[in-house]
Amino acid sequence: MKEELIRLAFEEDLQDVGDVTSQAIFGEEEATYKLFAKDDGILCGAELFKDVFLYLDNQIKFKFYFEDGNNIFTGDLIAEISGKVLSILQAERVALNFLSNLSAVATKTNKFVQVAAGKCKILDTRKTLPGYRKLQKYAVKCGGGTNHRLGLFDMVMIKDNHHDAAGGITKAVDMVRKQWSDRYKIEVETRNLAEVEEALACNVDVIMLDNMSNEQMRECVKVIAGKAQVEASGNMTLERIDAVADTGVDFISIGELTHTIKAFDFSLRKN
Repeated sequence: MKEELIRLAFEEDLQDVGDVTSQAIFGEEEATYKLFAKDDGILCGAELFKDVFLYLDNQIKFKFYFEDGNNIFTGDLIAEISGKVLSILQAERVALNFLSNLSAVATKTNKFVQVAAGKCKILDTRKTLPGYRKLQKYAVKCGGGTNHRLGLFDMVMIKDNHHDAAGGITKAVDMVRKQWSDRYKIEVETRNLAEVEEALACNVDVIMLDNMSNEQMRECVKVIAGKAQVEASGNMTLERIDAVADTGVDFISIGELTHTIKAFDFSLRKN
């Protein structure tokens, strides 16, 4: 998948012509370029950054001063890239786009993780850029977060649309178990205490508390009493995390880790 994303990125940037500007100016000249951080946060995507350049020119050389998961600060020299100027300039934007997006996800995740302070785990969601899911979930891990299910195929999550259409949580869980037995972990989304009690009676693995107030979540956690893991979800802003973590939930899932990020700024300059 990584190689396919790189191929697609170059296809939209170069087509079958290439960089017409750089091709007109450069030939076989070589140089060293330095990659600097222009923000504070968590580095993520260093290996992918390298792979982008090597996709065009396997003679390019690299020296990295940081690795994925490291804290980096404005002005830090992250890496040096040496080789043909033409190759470096053609790959520059694609490489920076990947690095910027993944470092932004890792950085944002780490902010939530720091506020949670170990009281619960910070989960990602499926709200990722199409095709980027594995990369963005990797970035969440680099930021200290925890991956939720990868897709619709690796875990059962009975959401409100499922159990509303099925005729209730119990019926939905029964149908899932009839189809899959205990092959998959089962999570059920709940909206109130009555649904929590119904899900609890079904002996599911995880109960999601969706868009509840902190007081409601605290009450639900008391009722669940460790008989299932508890995930809080819905409108989880950075400002709420400390209070939500104090309700006793095991996880807080946050869509904005991957869908609402500010690009992490880097600069690649000739030495």
